[in-house]
Amino acid sequence: EETTRRRAVVRVVVGAGGAMASVMFGRAVGGRGVRGVARRMASTQMTIRDALNSALDEEMARDERVFVMGEEVAQYQGAYKVTKGLFQKYGEKRIFDTPITEMGFAGIATGAAYKGLRPVCEFMTFNFAMQAIDQIVNSAAKQAYMTNGDMNVPVVFRGPNGAAAGVAAQHSQCFAAWFSQVPGLKVITPWNAEDCRGLLKSAIRDPNPVVFLENELLYGQAFPVSEEAQSPDFLLPIGKAHVERAGTDVSLISFTKMVGYCMEAADKLAAQGISAEVLNLRTLRPLDRDAIIATAKKTHRVVAVEEGWPQCGIASEICAILMESEAFDYLDAPVERVTGADIPMPYATALEKAALPQVEDILAATARTIDRTMYGTGTARVSTAQRAPSESLESLGPRPTAAKQPTAPPLAAAAAALSRSPPGRGATPRYESPPLSRGRPAIDSRECSARHCAPASLPSLFCTEECPVRRLRLALTDNTSRRIVVAGGTHNQASCAHQSLARA
Repeated sequence: EETTRRRAVVRVVVGAGGAMASVMFGRAVGGRGVRGVARRMASTQMTIRDALNSALDEEMARDERVFVMGEEVAQYQGAYKVTKGLFQKYGEKRIFDTPITEMGFAGIATGAAYKGLRPVCEFMTFNFAMQAIDQIVNSAAKQAYMTNGDMNVPVVFRGPNGAAAGVAAQHSQCFAAWFSQVPGLKVITPWNAEDCRGLLKSAIRDPNPVVFLENELLYGQAFPVSEEAQSPDFLLPIGKAHVERAGTDVSLISFTKMVGYCMEAADKLAAQGISAEVLNLRTLRPLDRDAIIATAKKTHRVVAVEEGWPQCGIASEICAILMESEAFDYLDAPVERVTGADIPMPYATALEKAALPQVEDILAATARTIDRTMYGTGTARVSTAQRAPSESLESLGPRPTAAKQPTAPPLAAAAAALSRSPPGRGATPRYESPPLSRGRPAIDSRECSARHCAPASLPSLFCTEECPVRRLRLALTDNTSRRIVVAGGTHNQASCAHQSLARA
């Protein structure tokens, strides 16, 4: 009680104009100490930095086992000021600085979690976490499994991940896909202030090791915060995605900073008459498969966005989920991916921007998926140069003398206004079938939407009117399988083209 020089730290949240003010002042009281009191007022805006700070503060006050460690987190109050004021409030036993040795202090945090404490280990950037990868992947992630569940590891590894600005290849990369592959870890990727508050508090209380991936460029950005989210008891469930914006025409699926880009793209798409749904994944492990499938079944078109590298990325996993689940039968077009370039991050500003996904890239991908179809009653305009030699029309028979052009899809004009050919991909074939909903039409000899099929020329290739291909039907027997059903009948014409129909 004899702390006459103790500082009281009061965080005042000012709602007017969305401004945030952190006010620190010292008060000397003879004979009695004054503890810091957090006073919260009604607020509509909170920065990511303050959201993380308040979550740490509340969890440290709630549970004495929680402590924070890392480089410059205490006296310097954090490289990004996420831990501002916590050292003055909780002292050097609850928040302390470490040497510049990630492998060492990540091991200390993991060992402390073995003994029942709840450490929050901050990496100045997850680029430096590569020094501690053995501690995270082997010592922390696998301990519960290797002890048959007898020893949990309630540790949180948090810090900025992904591209920064002007720091080149070794300090500007996304490791989300790396960590999401590791059994035993939980991987969280918050976007806005409510995500940060609710998910960080849930991560600290979780009995498993959690990798909490923030974004350096978002720390100073303010987001709306509801009254519910300001409560010390506010939690968000780990493993549940959130629909940030409802839509009906296309789904934009992403996480962390790219969710903001998707929201901006959705605004521009709305001006073109396209309703885009934005799904914020929030958690990459466990990944909310149900939410991904549900939004695909709702809009029938999907664009997956991440700033990481394309190979084996989160967008690739989204594609696999949609291909392997019942959602495949609901897709009206192939899934589009928007990712970072498959190169180390350049230093030059112009090249750095070119290497990262931009809103324009999301718009272009949306235009491509809206302008394409996997099923339908129209024909596809594919040039001879775009066909493989074995798939040319000449290999199937004579060209038709005339073909009626189908009606353009309702969203074609909007897609054309937004479309552009991405570097290195060339022009995308344009499909003129109207966008379909849940139902799939029967396919006969006059109408087929297979990408390289020559539907108008099929009648001239059939051997007789009784050829079973004349009565070809695409039957959807359930939500997960398709069967080609051919009506009865026989034929003996060796020149009949129905044998090559599947290839075409």
